[in-house]
Amino acid sequence: MNETETPSMPDTPPWRDSTRSTNERVEALLSELTLEEKCAQLYGVWIAASAEGGEVAPHQHDMSDAVDLDALLSRGLGQLTRPFGTQPVDPAMGALSLARTQRRIVAESRLGIPAVAHDECLAGFAAWGATAYPVPLAWGATFSPELIERVGARIGADMRSVGVHQGLSPVLDVVRDARWGRIEETIGEDPYLVGTIASSYIRGLEGAGVVATLKHFVGYSASRAGRNLAPVSVGPRELADVLLPPFEMAIRESGVRSVMNSYSDIDGVPSAGDEYLLTTLLRDTWGFTGTVVADYFAVGFLHRLHGTAADWAEAAGQALRAGIDVELPTVTAYGDELIAAVREGRVEENLVDRALRRVLAQKIELGLLDTDYDPTPEALRGHDIDSVDAETLRGSVSFDTAGNRELARDIAERSIVLLTNNGTLPFMNPRRIAVIGPNADDPYAVLGCYSFPAHVGVKHPNLPIGIDLPTLRDSVRMEFPDAEVVHASGTSVSGGETEGIAAAAELARSADVVVLALGDRAGLFGRGTSGEGCDAENLALPGAQQMLVDAILDTGTPTSLVLLAGRPYFLGSAPQRAGAIVAAFFAGEEGTGAIAGVLSGRVNPSGRLPVSVPAHAGAQPSTYLAAPLGQRSGVSNIDPTPAFWFGHGLGYSSFAWTEAQISSAEFSNEVEVAVTVTNTGKRSGSDVVQVYLSDPVASVVRPVRRLIAYHRLELNAGASARVRFLLSADLTSFTARDGRRIVEPGEMVFGCGRSAGAMEAELSAVLTGEARVVDHRRALHASVCVEEVPIRVM
Repeated sequence: MNETETPSMPDTPPWRDSTRSTNERVEALLSELTLEEKCAQLYGVWIAASAEGGEVAPHQHDMSDAVDLDALLSRGLGQLTRPFGTQPVDPAMGALSLARTQRRIVAESRLGIPAVAHDECLAGFAAWGATAYPVPLAWGATFSPELIERVGARIGADMRSVGVHQGLSPVLDVVRDARWGRIEETIGEDPYLVGTIASSYIRGLEGAGVVATLKHFVGYSASRAGRNLAPVSVGPRELADVLLPPFEMAIRESGVRSVMNSYSDIDGVPSAGDEYLLTTLLRDTWGFTGTVVADYFAVGFLHRLHGTAADWAEAAGQALRAGIDVELPTVTAYGDELIAAVREGRVEENLVDRALRRVLAQKIELGLLDTDYDPTPEALRGHDIDSVDAETLRGSVSFDTAGNRELARDIAERSIVLLTNNGTLPFMNPRRIAVIGPNADDPYAVLGCYSFPAHVGVKHPNLPIGIDLPTLRDSVRMEFPDAEVVHASGTSVSGGETEGIAAAAELARSADVVVLALGDRAGLFGRGTSGEGCDAENLALPGAQQMLVDAILDTGTPTSLVLLAGRPYFLGSAPQRAGAIVAAFFAGEEGTGAIAGVLSGRVNPSGRLPVSVPAHAGAQPSTYLAAPLGQRSGVSNIDPTPAFWFGHGLGYSSFAWTEAQISSAEFSNEVEVAVTVTNTGKRSGSDVVQVYLSDPVASVVRPVRRLIAYHRLELNAGASARVRFLLSADLTSFTARDGRRIVEPGEMVFGCGRSAGAMEAELSAVLTGEARVVDHRRALHASVCVEEVPIRVM
């Protein structure tokens, strides 16, 4: 319907009849909507956002205008933006406010269509008082998809309980340059690891009834020089074989219902206006049927930043044609500008209708158009949301339950990576422990930039943090109650101060052991050393931290260096000189307790690196997924070989890998690789068996090796297990010169590795037959079988 006159509404609206098909209900409602009402379903409103104060989104100040909700509501509303994640709000009072807003939207719009409420959930529900879980980079370090599915389910349950329908997570960007500030938000530098961990998280979130959102589609992490929101110049093969596979896996296997575009342009085409990415590939090829939502202000950026649109209306037309269904976070281009453009014939109304069908279908799936729809969320059941006094609800809802904290602790403990250890760890009854460094006594040192305290709470310094955040100093004192724990900062994270280093070194000399806590401070847009818009010129430790490291190591006191960081850093001579190095990627509110447990030996470290640790500060961009010319060579003075490879990690147990075998010297369809793993240590522990593929001769240049399978194995002391991987020939596929994905015959080498740089066995087999084309229906995983091996009695 194109005219502004109001049509009559049927007595029994068919779109509220849950016995009808979704398509019938969508078409019935679509036919009743005016153009104004149609467009209103395609944008969000950010009620609590302010054009003053600190930003929580790029260009928030210059892209946000005051919202007149009264004027908008008569048309209806598509989305409510971040009702919990914009300002501190008590969980119960926030749930009440959201429910009342939904009641108002229904009452004041002609057809009474509720809005979808979305919020951030990168490392927990981004709300005041919500559990701060470890960041996704730590998820990758667990190599434990099942565990991450549980965290998705818990986060989703918390969000759904207060009326939130959609979570803007997870991030499926594959790390290509560790200088990029958002490394902490990624899962790692390998597409298979990213895809498996992210898909598990999505299954948990979607299983709780919350719409997950894949981001950022695609290429955001491959920006030039690691700069945020910068151009991307990847070739079609890198795009197809490295950056797209995690998204492809999630679309196929996770049940995800939404995708968010990348801010970047790829070779001059902004993702927000790329019809090939958002429609041809995503929908026509992969079969995605959900909604595509704009990253915040991305539609407007086509006009303001990219310069591919002359005005808001042209930006709206480009985005709709490409396939962006919903403009977030607030209305700029999809409102009056789009309405006028449709009436003038500049934008086709069928594009509006196409997007609207997807939006309405999702609202029907969420139950928002059922006859019994009630905005009262589960957390407020039993209360009359129209009459209850908000103050009586304060404190009645918790987002940080004992169960949440237990899960956060489990992830933190499994994610901590022991990089080196000369026997210094675990500490054996030290009498005096010096806890030194800029992250030794900072409660925020375990939080990523999308945790609520770091993202929003820092702008409200007089408000309590909302969760218990013990510092590393606090946790070391609790872990070692009989020891004297002394402390000095030495320097700040990034200030470059040196005057406190000498005193810190003196304190180290007086101690039995030193815990040297270094790393990052998460922030936004340059206000931290890690996080969105906090990119690094190189991977040297920020500020004067390397000077502090050298001074402490010079004392000779046994030192365990602990990195509380959002990215890997060059550590100078520490790998050779420190007694031990522990990497904890923003391990969340239970992180310092987990670190202290590793120091004491209560926790047996079992994390594996999801990103390589550089051996030089300036060898970026670098990744283990390098072609032969990307490796060390005699014709360049720059050696990109990492200090610690992707997949590396030590523990307090030892494991022997024996009897590595391959089932056949030739195969055409499947081949089995097997290895026996034995815990030869004195305590139970975890090992991660990693299978890498090398393709020595191919029709295009291939990575020296890439991960195609892995399995985390828990074994008691003395126990053995035989791990079998049944590998499809499809796993050898790559993008050929003509752009098609092929399986190409030839020798394949399967490496059973402890990391990408440490192969325990390399097993060769020849893939036979003719080259064949495969597509998105190919096998993506190995089948893994674990058989217990009886303990031999001598």
